[in-house]
Amino acid sequence: MNFITVFRKEMLEQWRTFRFLIVVAVFAAFGLASPLLAKFTPEMLKSLPGVPVELLSAFPAPTVTDAITQYVKNMSQFGILLALLMTMGVVVQEKERGTAAFFLTRPVSRETFLLAKFASMTVTFIASLSIAAIGCWYYTYVLFEPLAWGPFLALNGLMLIIFLVYMALSLLGSTLAHSQGIAVGLAFLALIVIGGIGSLPSIGDYFPGRLFSWGVTLMMGGNDTAWPAFGVSLGIIAAALIIACIVFRRQEV
Repeated sequence: MNFITVFRKEMLEQWRTFRFLIVVAVFAAFGLASPLLAKFTPEMLKSLPGVPVELLSAFPAPTVTDAITQYVKNMSQFGILLALLMTMGVVVQEKERGTAAFFLTRPVSRETFLLAKFASMTVTFIASLSIAAIGCWYYTYVLFEPLAWGPFLALNGLMLIIFLVYMALSLLGSTLAHSQGIAVGLAFLALIVIGGIGSLPSIGDYFPGRLFSWGVTLMMGGNDTAWPAFGVSLGIIAAALIIACIVFRRQEV
């Protein structure tokens, strides 16, 4: 079997197990909801009884910046969580069930086995993020003003890179683990380590989370860049996939 055949098998499995639909539904929901939340949250708070007048006057009128900020906030939370959840069991589950050993008895290399899984998840996230972006752009246009397509596409591209970082690390954890519980622990360990180091003042400029702020800066017309973080993110993806392939090649399945 070649890569295309294994890739098709992975996409079909995602469809049958509803992974594809789950990711699409969650991304679409938060893509559509982000500008709506930015627009109507202040109004809902003002409608609550007993809220002091001084507090009500402190709420500024929502702007397109609020819509973008809400969109990035939602994607940064739920996108990363989905990247971990949807990837953490893709290898270890097949090892536990014995389906990996059965599948690898055919002319399929272990590298193809892993990379096809990563590629199929990448396609799922590209499709889901595209739907979320279209929904966010449309409702922002209706409620505020149209967004510039160039910076908005760049923002979503940078977010996709971040999701791929966590997908690659989660895939590595799933390859290293011998049980689902260990895979879950390794996936969230990666989240804590990357997030923790990325929050440090100077080192954080070189970690994936910096790409979120770069994308927002592009949307606001700024010139600030984060190429070191972009390069480190691509390096993490490549390193995680290479290590996963090396480890999986030496494992008994």
